Amino acid sequence: MATGIQLLASFVYMGICLYAPSLALSSVTSLPIWASVLLMGLICSFYITIGGVKAVVYADVVQTLLMFVGVLVVSVICCQQLGGPANVWTIAGQGGRLEFFNMDPSPFVRHTFWSTQIQGAYVALSMAGFNQPQFQRFISVRTLSLSQALCSLFALGLLLLWGTFYFSGLVAYAVYSDCDPFTSGRISKPDQIMPYLVTDKLNHLPGMSGLFVAAVYGGVLSSLSSHGNAIACVIWVDFLKDLPYFSNFSERRSTNIVKFLSTMTVMAAICIGLLVGELGTIFQVTNGLLNAIKGPLGGIFLVGICAPWVNKKGAAVGASLAFLFNIWLAIGKLARGGGNPEKMPLSTLGCPENVNHTLQDSLNDVLTDGLNDVLTSGLNDTVGFTFATAAVPVAEGSGHTVYDISYCYSGITGIINTFILSTFLSILTGPVAPHELEPELVNGTCYRVYERLWRRLVRNTNLESLSMAPTGKELQTDSLCKLQDHPSKSHPGERPADA
Repeated sequence: MATGIQLLASFVYMGICLYAPSLALSSVTSLPIWASVLLMGLICSFYITIGGVKAVVYADVVQTLLMFVGVLVVSVICCQQLGGPANVWTIAGQGGRLEFFNMDPSPFVRHTFWSTQIQGAYVALSMAGFNQPQFQRFISVRTLSLSQALCSLFALGLLLLWGTFYFSGLVAYAVYSDCDPFTSGRISKPDQIMPYLVTDKLNHLPGMSGLFVAAVYGGVLSSLSSHGNAIACVIWVDFLKDLPYFSNFSERRSTNIVKFLSTMTVMAAICIGLLVGELGTIFQVTNGLLNAIKGPLGGIFLVGICAPWVNKKGAAVGASLAFLFNIWLAIGKLARGGGNPEKMPLSTLGCPENVNHTLQDSLNDVLTDGLNDVLTSGLNDTVGFTFATAAVPVAEGSGHTVYDISYCYSGITGIINTFILSTFLSILTGPVAPHELEPELVNGTCYRVYERLWRRLVRNTNLESLSMAPTGKELQTDSLCKLQDHPSKSHPGERPADA
């Protein structure tokens, strides 16, 4: 079940990875989005099939550096044209784009201090804790200490990368603070703002458009190739490897099967990529839908590590119910529009056509109605136009529904629901006794706390009869007595001999 959830999330993510750069390419060329998705999918499929994991690793390094440098160069050049970072920050602040300490506890507010902290913790845990492509990177090195160092370096790299991306968004807003391209119809999707910025403001620099598109493609192909290879390995190891037909395959034949699965994975991602554009903006789909899918997956991992009392039935049913709830919530948000953010003020008063139109109207008013009428009329027209283009839509009614809960809570909701439901169901069906566990697979502190609690409950009740049947030999009565008399024998990582 966990493998199925991981595969579903990876397929959706790969579809997003194919769709995102296609918007960039369609903004600077006449190539249709569908053609770009198909072309990039075929190219990626070719090099991960021919090169395997080695090609993915080397390509990852080059593509990530290219992505970082490309976005950074665009941001720095535009920032210089605006007069420096201080002016960008000032314009963003005046437009209400900077908000750090909104302490509103309501879960219906899209971004607050609390919701963003929860979302950040979930994303960090999800990416470094139970992400198959990251796991393949971490185990590709020789030692555990080096893998842990890479995990820390990975976190630092994400801070630098995301910081650059978020600042590039502020730069784009500052550039178009008085002439929004989306509101004025110059772009068809908000996701096209950065490619449009490059072609509109930096077209005097030879090769800049190509550099930016290459940066976008490099970053996305990095994720696409990693997930494609990861999905193929997961399908082979978890579903095919132990089947009678495949069990006697040589290493060479097994490698060919994995390469074939990689190709089929990318082909499936192409189909998903053609559908992603209909679900909303990339940010909305990525954070809303993927968090809903992967939240219960994180719950399964954390329950296995930190809740030693949960049995197989409880974990399976609890995670299934949590998954169904999250998917119902995500689909409801997309269907009802509850996941769409409120539109912040955007102005088109500085667009050339509006400036010319305003000047022409003012000149006509001067010739016909006099200066005083012009001032009054111009003020009214300006205010009216500003509100028409910058108004925040107000939802009908004052009540909120579950679909209006911020997307920041969708991932952690899956974890919490899995934890609560699996615990409740395990208690009903019989919790796992400490002697039935493999202590090296459970968090040491959680194991010791649960073991002490179990001993107290066993003394007071007949809880032993409620536990699941051990997978090996039945624990003898005198063994449990010895376990209670000698708690040191039950230290995590050291199973009692009698058990």
